[in-house]
Amino acid sequence: MAVPTDRWISSFSFLLFCVSSIPAPASTKLLQELSPQEYFSSLQAGRASLAYFSHTVSPGAQPFLEQIENSAAALQDYGISVVKVNCPKEDVSRYCGKENALRKAYLFRGNMMIREFPTDALFDVNSIVANILFALLFNEVKYVETLADLQKIENALKGKSNMVFAYVPATGTAEHRAVMEAAFVYGTVHQFVLTTEATLLKDTGSDDVSSAMLLFCHCQQHALELAQPCRRTALEQELTLLNIHRHLKLMEAPLVTEVAEDPEKVSTVHLQLGLPLVFILSQKETYEADKRTAEFVAWQLLGKAGVALLSRDLVAKNILLQSNVALKTPEEGVPIKYLVLEDTDEVITLVEKKKQVDQMEEEEEEEEEEQQENNNQDLQDDQVVEAVARDKKRELLLEQIHVLTEDTFYSVLLEPAQAVILFYASWEAVSLAVLRSYTEVAEHLKGTEGVLLSLLNCWDWPGVCTKENITQFPTLKVYKKGEQAVVYKGMWEAEELTSFILLSQVSCPLKLATIEEAEGYLRGEFPSKLSSYPHPLLLGVFSTAMSEAREAFEEAGNILRGHVTLGMYFGADALALCHSYTVSPPALLLARSRGQSVEGITLSKLSTQDMVQMIRNELLDIFPEITVQKLPHYLQLSKPFLILFRDGDIAQKEREELLKLAERGAQQAFVACWLNLRKTPVGYGILKSYFATIPSLPVLLWVDLHAGGQVFKFPPEQSITARNIFSWLERLKGGLEIPSSTLGEEDWKPPLPAYDFLQMMEMAELPLHTSHGNTAAQQPPESPRGDATGIQEESKAEKVGSTGRDLRGTAPRLTAREKQAKRHSEL
Repeated sequence: MAVPTDRWISSFSFLLFCVSSIPAPASTKLLQELSPQEYFSSLQAGRASLAYFSHTVSPGAQPFLEQIENSAAALQDYGISVVKVNCPKEDVSRYCGKENALRKAYLFRGNMMIREFPTDALFDVNSIVANILFALLFNEVKYVETLADLQKIENALKGKSNMVFAYVPATGTAEHRAVMEAAFVYGTVHQFVLTTEATLLKDTGSDDVSSAMLLFCHCQQHALELAQPCRRTALEQELTLLNIHRHLKLMEAPLVTEVAEDPEKVSTVHLQLGLPLVFILSQKETYEADKRTAEFVAWQLLGKAGVALLSRDLVAKNILLQSNVALKTPEEGVPIKYLVLEDTDEVITLVEKKKQVDQMEEEEEEEEEEQQENNNQDLQDDQVVEAVARDKKRELLLEQIHVLTEDTFYSVLLEPAQAVILFYASWEAVSLAVLRSYTEVAEHLKGTEGVLLSLLNCWDWPGVCTKENITQFPTLKVYKKGEQAVVYKGMWEAEELTSFILLSQVSCPLKLATIEEAEGYLRGEFPSKLSSYPHPLLLGVFSTAMSEAREAFEEAGNILRGHVTLGMYFGADALALCHSYTVSPPALLLARSRGQSVEGITLSKLSTQDMVQMIRNELLDIFPEITVQKLPHYLQLSKPFLILFRDGDIAQKEREELLKLAERGAQQAFVACWLNLRKTPVGYGILKSYFATIPSLPVLLWVDLHAGGQVFKFPPEQSITARNIFSWLERLKGGLEIPSSTLGEEDWKPPLPAYDFLQMMEMAELPLHTSHGNTAAQQPPESPRGDATGIQEESKAEKVGSTGRDLRGTAPRLTAREKQAKRHSEL
């Protein structure tokens, strides 16, 4: 049967609109290049333009230019031109003269500059189109942050106009672009309202804040009480321009269509858009009741199916008297089904069941295509990137952390407080993961005097990071006025970071003036700021004549600052202090637990590096529990491991027996240790690499990673006692035991090679480099908030200092949801 002409016109009009938003081919150059004089003289009243001012195109700016050139065609469809303004070298005007200005793009309407954007906020075509339209439509698209703001707008619209309410996790995304393009087309018909606030979405009754959402609010039909919200219909598909257009067309269609012709000939917007049409069969005697039924069903199926009221009396075709519902599907050639249903619930179930079947078939096809695509692609196997993406909705609490800029960085270094500065890159996954640990550190150190926690984004301020010799991301440095900065080189867990910051407050080594101070230091009473902080204490004791050994010890302290608590005493009675612990100077006194026994160790090697290594080794536990954080320290000893795997805490008896062996092991050159599989589940993977199947637990193993990789299993029928284990180790040495397995000789490498980010971006002149190759290739992450508030009024291009709000860093950023009064423009 021929399709009605209006259906073809409607479909063609929409396809024409969608095609107009597709970028023009690369051969059509739409990015204009003008001089400043040519550009400002070409500006037309009421016409918008996006301008980027540049002296020379550096390799770092080339990716940005490519993106704005790609977006020129899309912006041209909205009457917005894109221009690259080539600044002469001698030009010192507002837009060409300052280095900061050259890292921005400017949006003009006529000769009025209405918004400035940092170039990193316009990182792809979606972000460019979304942010530009958002700035131009700030009077038409209302941004709300609270439920009260939303209700105020809703109440003002009741009886007048409908509202389209959209939530996007971040500005500058594909979903944000789709909403703004729809607002450009439909903004004169409906009131568009936008938010990026996850808390507001929860207040509206939605629990899922991980993805974008759109609600059509029916406020126009009749005036409602202020306390009664408008009826809402959610868009159940992804937030794309096509789906939004489809949804709005469905919302604008009549709620119920009254039909008085052959249903085979009926065509509605629902059928044209691929949705079924439900006919409620009516007759003259029950017309009013049938109409109310049809309206009830239509509200339930709004956006899922159309509803029509079909009069039996006016239809020439004979319809079975017992039928009360008919279903017409959009597929050509499929006959109408006439049904007998009990109630409206069955009508709704009929439509939704069909939708579920269609959706399942569609998802199966998509899964097959995705699987095929995955088979043909190299995927970057990076757990840090995966964790950041999975955890991106968690809020960061940055109230205790100062966000630095190029102007405030050096002033912070002059403060009397110790400045702890985390240098990071906003696009780099490891940096974003460490930000979470850093916020935990801020919570732990809340109220601590003399510590100032700060952040500096090297992507925004590369000049500062270059001067500070930041060659990898992230880097944490501790600055104290008059002292050399200390660089953190440990694990990025909050506990270790907190320990480092606290210990770096104390001089290393801490010079003690009297023997009383030295004794108090070993008891944990001095310095007072660390008296409640549990940490092993080391005291170097030297006679007054041992100047060379003291200098080497001081240098070792500078290297270990922040990682150990190190004291030094070289008074006249140093010999008497050492005799108390049966050693002679130069000596090292170690107090593992405060108030308990002190161990005396002779310093036989007096070079700085030997002292550093000796101190690190002495701080290792005699019988440690192996964790991911501790393992590297023990692997550096290059000794075999006698390791007990347990599914839970170690038994007291086992600890006592293995501790006896551990004390022997210190002399016999092996590491006795244990691993809790519940606390460190990666141990299961280790056992799988040793054995075909996980053995029964507990299991005691001898593993020599440095000599052949042989793994020996302690006989499970024997009890774990020091005597049995020692006899077993003697048989191992004598070659009387057969290894359970032998590890391969292949290196432990990532499953895929790392991306060379700098080479890919052709940024050879960029002074910043990253050592985290696996994460550097990832695209800039989405900002869960963006900077959608506070859009200022237009200002003349020539008026200095009255620009729109600076959007530096709105995207790509992992933003903290701070209170409005404490929000930083950098985050």
